[in-house]
Amino acid sequence: MELERIRDAAERAARTAGVEVVDVEWKIGKQRFLRVYIDKPGGISHRDCEAVSEQLGVLLDVEDLVPGPRYILEISSPGLDRKLTKAPDFERFAGRLARISTLEPVENSTFFEGRLAGYSNGLVKLDVQGRIIELPLAGIRKANLVVEW
Repeated sequence: MELERIRDAAERAARTAGVEVVDVEWKIGKQRFLRVYIDKPGGISHRDCEAVSEQLGVLLDVEDLVPGPRYILEISSPGLDRKLTKAPDFERFAGRLARISTLEPVENSTFFEGRLAGYSNGLVKLDVQGRIIELPLAGIRKANLVVEW
């Protein structure tokens, strides 16, 4: 199974429904799960999830992208603590609190929490207590928004 081909099918289904794909996960445990996280400005509705599920289900079957035993297709919102993976994510959520861990130390640390301050030239800018730290996007292991109450 090629996750990139599945991602492509998910992108096509999402475009038809007027939403964007945030992430695609394939998990195998007691059951096989294909999870697709979608979003759009203003958030997604149950109807958005249903529309993508219907479209993607047809594409996956017609193109035989998930061979083998049964699997569960799950379409979901990325949640309030969503993953940040692409350059536009870091621009779109500028001003929001985020936690970022890096593969290699930057300024002697691999963990950062601060406000996103944008993205340019391959660098994610993070405001940590009034100081802008630049983190190479290619060196980010994990980045998530932090839920603020």
